Amino acid sequence: MTHLADDQVEAFITDGFVRIDNTFPAELAAEARTILWRDMELDPADSAGWTRPVVRLGHYAQAPFRVAANTPPLHAAFDRLVGPGGWQPPAALGTFVVRFPSPEPPGDDGWHVDASFGADNPDFMEWRLNVASRGRALLMLFLFSDIDELDAPTRLRVGSHIDIARRLAPAGDEGLSLRDLAEDDFAGSAKRPEALATGKAGTVYLCHPFLVHAGQPNRNGQPRFLAQPPLLPTLPMALERQDGSHVPVETAIRRAIGRD
Repeated sequence: MTHLADDQVEAFITDGFVRIDNTFPAELAAEARTILWRDMELDPADSAGWTRPVVRLGHYAQAPFRVAANTPPLHAAFDRLVGPGGWQPPAALGTFVVRFPSPEPPGDDGWHVDASFGADNPDFMEWRLNVASRGRALLMLFLFSDIDELDAPTRLRVGSHIDIARRLAPAGDEGLSLRDLAEDDFAGSAKRPEALATGKAGTVYLCHPFLVHAGQPNRNGQPRFLAQPPLLPTLPMALERQDGSHVPVETAIRRAIGRD
């Protein structure tokens, strides 16, 4: 697969995400997991050492990660959703979230959106988003292990990007903080149906930057490996274009706030 079909693009606009299978080979995912196991100083064959429910790892720029993030199907999808020249090729992948089977609560499984600016504030709840999604073109979920319903798949509130766009619109360029958005359960998006980001290693979910999502505990017997990097823009989003040539990530916002 080298491009997104029209119905997939429309699903991205209305649902807030699109799933792309087989974007990178399972063998590449296995190479990457070997590096991650080494950095965690854990043994994949010895579950006695898996004492924490979740381990977060930073950005990885080694070859398996760079290649996985820059395959032709992904570049074609970035062009279709964000526009040619509108995104920066990922130089690394991160943050990695590894979820282990554990009776302990993970402590990081609440609903949220990912902020895109204001990260210089030491209080992360004051990090911000605005209606033009300053600093972020997409949220991406890279599956580096097979993930089914019991393997702690990321939960997605289908269509919640619409609620967030409407909440952000009156705040203009300054936007709102995560604390502001959390006060009304992320624009009342709890009414939205949920989907699970399941799939084989090599699957990637390309999500609208306003999509509300959440982690969950791992209820299976094997660790789950997931990277959740942003796709960074080269230019700010334009919600008003004279020629009307809005890309899908902009169209989703425009429809939500009644401009399209």
